[in-house]
Amino acid sequence: MARMPTKPENQVETAPSSPNNDYDRMAEGYAAENETSLLNAYYERPAMLELAGDVAGRRILDAGCGSGPLFSALRDRGAIVTGIDASAGMLELARQRLGADADLQVADLAGPLPFPNEAFDDVIASLVLHYLEDWGPTLAELRRVLKPGGRFLVSVDHPFSVALFQHMAGEKPKYFETRSRTEEWNMGGQTVQMRFWSRPLHTMTEAFTAAGFRISVISEPPFAPEARELFPEELREITGTRFLTFLFFVLEAD
Repeated sequence: MARMPTKPENQVETAPSSPNNDYDRMAEGYAAENETSLLNAYYERPAMLELAGDVAGRRILDAGCGSGPLFSALRDRGAIVTGIDASAGMLELARQRLGADADLQVADLAGPLPFPNEAFDDVIASLVLHYLEDWGPTLAELRRVLKPGGRFLVSVDHPFSVALFQHMAGEKPKYFETRSRTEEWNMGGQTVQMRFWSRPLHTMTEAFTAAGFRISVISEPPFAPEARELFPEELREITGTRFLTFLFFVLEAD
C-alpha cells in the first residue's frame, strides 16, 4: 500500500510559536524540506494564497512565518507583510531570503503581540494554531491587531485526519477531547520531538466566534495540479484531487 501523504511522521508544517518544539535546532533542514514538499509547496501554500486572493496594498501579519516562503509569495503579490515567529533560527533564514529590510520579529503567539490595535488588514496563521493548547488568549490578540472587517486566514491539522490515524495506529480515537500528541521529526540530521494539540471541529469554531470572528469559509481544497506528476507514488492511491490533511478557515473580524 502506498504511503498516504497525510502520514503524521512525514508531516511538514510551518514553524510554531511553542517552547516545546525546537525549530532552531532543525531550522536549515526543515526549511529545505518545506520548500519542495507535497504538503507545503503543492498543497498548503497554494491553497492559502488562493484563499487570500488579491492582497495588493494590504497590510498582512504572517503569524508563524518560519523561513518566509509565504511572506515572500504575499510580498510578490503586492502585500505589505510583517512576519513573526518564536524561532530566531527560522527568522534568520527568513532574513536571508527576504532581505535586511524585511519586517521580521521574534514573537510568541502564546503571549502579547508587539503591535498596536487595528494594525493589519489580514492575519495569516499557517499551520501554527495546533501547537497551542489554549487558543483563547492568542485569538484575542490576533483580533486586537486586526482592523474591523479584517480577515483572519487559518490552516490547521484536519481533526478528522488526526482521529483517522489514531484509529489506523490501533488507538481509540478521542475526537471530542482537546489533547496533546507527540510526533518525532527527522530534519537535516536532527531528530526533534514535536508536540501538537488536537481538538474537534466544534471546539475550533466556538473559539473563533468567542474571540469576535465570523466564519465565512471552511475549506478542504485540492492539491496543486502539477503535484500528480511530481509525486506519483505518494498520490498513487488518490483518485481525486483532495486528501485529508489540513483544514482551512477564512474568518472576518466583527
